[in-house]
Amino acid sequence: MRTRIATTVAVLLTVTVLGVDLAAQGPQGGRGGGRGRGGGFALAPLLMETDAFPDGGIVPQKFAGRGGIQPGFTFSNAPEGTVSYAIIFHDLDVALKNSPEDVLHWMVWNVPASAKGIPEGKLPDGAVQNRNYFGPGAPAGPRYHHYVFELYALNANLELTPMATREDLLAAMQGKVVAKAAYVGRYRTEAQ
Repeated sequence: MRTRIATTVAVLLTVTVLGVDLAAQGPQGGRGGGRGRGGGFALAPLLMETDAFPDGGIVPQKFAGRGGIQPGFTFSNAPEGTVSYAIIFHDLDVALKNSPEDVLHWMVWNVPASAKGIPEGKLPDGAVQNRNYFGPGAPAGPRYHHYVFELYALNANLELTPMATREDLLAAMQGKVVAKAAYVGRYRTEAQ
């Protein structure tokens, strides 16, 4: 009988403690107010959009290769305190030099938050890029490559020269990222 009472008390105590802990986490069920089932951390749902092609869609030839035009994007839903944006554009489907490194096509930073995006074929005043836009250029074949535009909302401008590498940019953004979004395009060169 004592074992049964002790077990019942232990169960009730555990349920009470868990109930208090879950109530303290808020209505989302997670400490950070995240929207996922497991709770977790909370980052603002930053949006990056373009009329150039649908997210996950085929990149038109107009935006491909060395002569391609940089697509325009609008940015919305940035958290308060966003000062600038940075973009890293790369091909996920290539492993260079027997390493996990992929192909970097373009980087830009210090895009003013007030610009709310980048217009097609140019950048807002104040933005810095490490090289001109180099559009998708997958080799001929049946497989599409996946090109991702990673957008970072930052709480500061970055002190980098146009010669900065991806590693330099990532290091400079450390501790300044307040939100992130991505936009993916697929591209392949038709076999001749």
